[in-house]
Amino acid sequence: MTNEYDLDKRRTLRALGAVSALPVLASVGACTGGGQRVSGVGRYARPLSRQPFVAPRISEDRIVRVIVGHRPFRPSGFVVKRETFDQKDIIHNYGHGGGGISLSWGSSALAVQHAANLAVGDAAVLGSGIMGLTTARLLQDAGWNVTIYTRSPSRHSVSNVGAGQWAPTSVFDEDVADDAFIAQYKYASRIAHHAYQNLVGADYGVSFKENYYLSDEPQAGGFYLREMPELFTSVKDLDPGEHPFPTRFAKQTVTMLIEPAMFLRRVRRDFFVAGGKMIARDFKDLSMVLSLAEPAIFNCTGLGAKALFGDDEMQPIKGQLVFMPPDPAVDYLTVGGGSDVTYMFPRKGEILLGGSFVRDDWSREPDPQVTQRIVADNRSLFEQVSQRV
Repeated sequence: MTNEYDLDKRRTLRALGAVSALPVLASVGACTGGGQRVSGVGRYARPLSRQPFVAPRISEDRIVRVIVGHRPFRPSGFVVKRETFDQKDIIHNYGHGGGGISLSWGSSALAVQHAANLAVGDAAVLGSGIMGLTTARLLQDAGWNVTIYTRSPSRHSVSNVGAGQWAPTSVFDEDVADDAFIAQYKYASRIAHHAYQNLVGADYGVSFKENYYLSDEPQAGGFYLREMPELFTSVKDLDPGEHPFPTRFAKQTVTMLIEPAMFLRRVRRDFFVAGGKMIARDFKDLSMVLSLAEPAIFNCTGLGAKALFGDDEMQPIKGQLVFMPPDPAVDYLTVGGGSDVTYMFPRKGEILLGGSFVRDDWSREPDPQVTQRIVADNRSLFEQVSQRV
């Protein structure tokens, strides 16, 4: 490629700095434990786990919590660019939709590259979600003194309630995004995937998991799986009879699962150990941003960029998640198989059930009917799994 996003690979890897240098830890293997275990040897061949499929126990009386998050979505895709305001350089890195966790290290590496010809010194990062933290860490690795300005702590960010599967999904509308953006998207995806592989292990909450995309049509899976299959292993289209799920087909993959709370907590600690500072501040308008002392400012405000920088394309995508108690015997992910947006991700501290995808909805209260639908869809799916295994 010869467009502006065909960046020098060696410079990108230098920008990743300590991310690539961190020790590679052993991946989290298959767990065993309680749950709705099926006796006997598993009937279905599995690419990662040696255990038979175990269905999670799902019912409304097992709900631990229900939460709502807002994905910062732009139909044409996320923004990474540099602008100058009153002799201050502002580098934008926002609008990643449902792929913020997946794209974080890659998009942040692109943002840091936009500062390559600036004098290294003091930098401000706006926002302490996944983009703010990874941008700050890469700036530190490049020699910058970094202060994060944030309205609320990382544990209250949208990133902290993300599902966490490594899959840069719901990032753009295919009929709106142009070729230049697609090149940027793929480049960021590959850099981020490389970085997360170097962080696999319990310390950062990153593990490899089997994932099954469920559909009554063959060739399920998103744009990222069609366009970048090399970032996934054990990719296979399973026919009826080759899987335990009630849908006709299942696309099998192995990918990474990032546990957001664990990951954000560790990266935040790395930021402080490297000398970073964090200041609570709520920016009401651009003039407040330009009043900062730092000459280089990195805008990682997500949805906040709509008001701060007049990005009218920015819109929230409301998502709703339901959590059940953890079950260490459940060692695979599912996407699809319900009447609407449906997925199940097993995490160390909980079983996460999703979900919803409602455009331009700013409401923060969970919808009880959506909760009932999420539980009913997943319960129906896994009741049939337990009968088939």
